[in-house]
Amino acid sequence: MTSLVESLYPGRAAASAAAPDDPMMPRRYRIDHTRQDTRDTFTLELEPVDGPPMAYTAGQFTMLDAFGVGEVPISISGDPARDGPLEHTIRDVGVVTHALITAPTGTVLGVRGPFGTSWDVSGGAGGDVVFVAGGIGLAPLRPAILDLIAHRDRYNRVVLLYGVRTPEDILFGDELRTWARQHGIVVEVTVDNGQHAWRGRVGLVTQLLPRAGFDPRNTLALVCGPEVMMRFVASGLVDRGVPEDRIRMSMERNMKCGVGLCGHCQLRELFVCVDGPVLTYDRLAPLLSSREL
Repeated sequence: MTSLVESLYPGRAAASAAAPDDPMMPRRYRIDHTRQDTRDTFTLELEPVDGPPMAYTAGQFTMLDAFGVGEVPISISGDPARDGPLEHTIRDVGVVTHALITAPTGTVLGVRGPFGTSWDVSGGAGGDVVFVAGGIGLAPLRPAILDLIAHRDRYNRVVLLYGVRTPEDILFGDELRTWARQHGIVVEVTVDNGQHAWRGRVGLVTQLLPRAGFDPRNTLALVCGPEVMMRFVASGLVDRGVPEDRIRMSMERNMKCGVGLCGHCQLRELFVCVDGPVLTYDRLAPLLSSREL
């Protein structure tokens, strides 16, 4: 049967050995470990079957292929500077994601990529950096946070505002505490629905903005989560004086092929998988106000 690569790029499959860094060429990765983070979210640690690990930057994504089931785009959630497994944090929301998170250790997956633009957190050096995450949106932000931590002395005040539905949905709980205690990051968490044992904040993540204490004139803001949340967060940041071109958002709507061919992720003149997923708010502001584009 003709593969996707062969059908789109005739002859390239035969040349894979000569082009090992071609992101369109699927590479084989083995599941080394699967960690359950929440009731429906898991992190896969993948090791390459042959060749060196994939190099990537914070904010990029790959296309993960569960052989015989399908392929999905997933943001990389690991440390781009670490010589370790390729990490993807995945929510169990469909047939392919379910196949990925339930595959036993040792299962071989196909991995294409990396694709997309990066957070480029270094653009915030010398000033304040604000991370705003909603739900699993913390996973794509994690590489940028780890990148910042590796050069913590280059940044002033660093704030992470994180909103989830319930306390049980909080990702990377131990790391959140480490980031706050050891790296001087102000971590504020809020939930939509606090249970009896929850003693933290209850409410929308946008309600945390007034208490974040950053200098809007010298701030880089990185935002990832549901689109409606990102739209209100960006509006709140602009109201506080953060320039639109200093607000970066990760858009992941309906990505399918990763290379702008299928059109599923088209946002008017933009193709999220190619022009994004990380885009500045000054480019997105006129588009996010429309429900269908």
